[in-house]
Amino acid sequence: MKITGWGRYPVVEAEAEGFETRRDLAEALLRPGRLIPYGSGRSYGDSALADRVVLNRRFDKLRGFDPRTGLLHCESGVTLEEIIAVFLPRGWFLPVTPGTRFITVGGAVASDVHGKNHHKVGCFTRFVEEFGLMGVDGNEIRCSPAQNTRMFQATCGGMGLTGVILDVVLRLQPIQSACIRETLIRCRNLDEVLEGFERHAETPYSVAWIDCLARGRKVGRSVLMLGDHAAAGRRSMRRDPVRTVPADLPGFCLNRYSVALFNRIYYNAHPQRVEGRLVPMDRFFYPLDRIGDWNRMYGQKGFTQYQLVLPKASGRRGLIEILTRISEAGLGSFLGVLKLFGPENDNLLSFPMEGYTLALDFKIEKRLFAFLDELDRVVLDCGGRLYLTKDVRMSKETFRRGYPRWRQFSELRRRLGLDAKFSSRQSERLRI
Repeated sequence: MKITGWGRYPVVEAEAEGFETRRDLAEALLRPGRLIPYGSGRSYGDSALADRVVLNRRFDKLRGFDPRTGLLHCESGVTLEEIIAVFLPRGWFLPVTPGTRFITVGGAVASDVHGKNHHKVGCFTRFVEEFGLMGVDGNEIRCSPAQNTRMFQATCGGMGLTGVILDVVLRLQPIQSACIRETLIRCRNLDEVLEGFERHAETPYSVAWIDCLARGRKVGRSVLMLGDHAAAGRRSMRRDPVRTVPADLPGFCLNRYSVALFNRIYYNAHPQRVEGRLVPMDRFFYPLDRIGDWNRMYGQKGFTQYQLVLPKASGRRGLIEILTRISEAGLGSFLGVLKLFGPENDNLLSFPMEGYTLALDFKIEKRLFAFLDELDRVVLDCGGRLYLTKDVRMSKETFRRGYPRWRQFSELRRRLGLDAKFSSRQSERLRI
């Protein structure tokens, strides 16, 4: 079967097999050949692509829930959407959620996903009490911050390269409604939005849409969005009609002029400030989930998301240089997102570090990868790194400079024989 990530690049012809029981999975792992786990296909690049993949979506049972502690026990193929549908009406929500609810729990752990509240609470795996992991011999081990700690730290953010996650015990958070109190602030440039992040650092959720083609004194102009859970309101998530992109848009539709026009309209459509308005939770956390197959907007060749993080000390300088280069090249995106990160964790390949993260979507075209190589040099010079879950083209050197604990990760894989079984297009390219 042909498989791809959410960026639809590259497309891989793969042998795919699913599993519904631990025995099914063990038999698959004991057969010769290397493979990688594949969930719902929402990682953007090639981290879940290989000639052979094992599909976990049918391993999707909710095993148990303790309403006294908020601990949920579920299998790795359960999606965040399925958790929300069951537990939000009961007054429980995910402690950390990325920008889509369609990923699996196993994928959330493997990517160590973050959300709009990283500056306050950290990554998804901070709320993982334990998980089961099956390795090359078909046997299961239990991992937690206190048990098999090194394997826990390698698996959280390890992109499926340490084994197949079986089940996860996750701590949910209690909430009172399915609504968010949102404040919008229009910021004229990068300095204003960075100041806004810092001024509102105690606000639970913060994110900014950023105009990546603005120039001069307007570089980094943004709409800052702040939010907190509302004390009252409906308990179920609102289900707006999903509008679907019916076909691939022609490549010429997305160019510097159409993106610049959209960005100008979007920025000016927002008032200077909107204070504490009540919005449905899905609109705040998952705006793009309301557009089916939105990845088709980038055309048949697909796209890549370039997500970087820079430490605070060099963040402003690096962001200005990167945004200026993007504007000059005319390769901008209308899906630019800027967030504030808190301290990094102990996981070996976790992406966040204390500073600022910028994510931009670029359609695949001839000059793109050479241009992104230029941006890589800026990121590394500033002491930053790129997100493995979004990556489809960074070099081995860029990876190793950005992830100083890569050697510990690779040595663990070799020592346990994991490199002989678990491999992806990304791990081969980066030689992890």
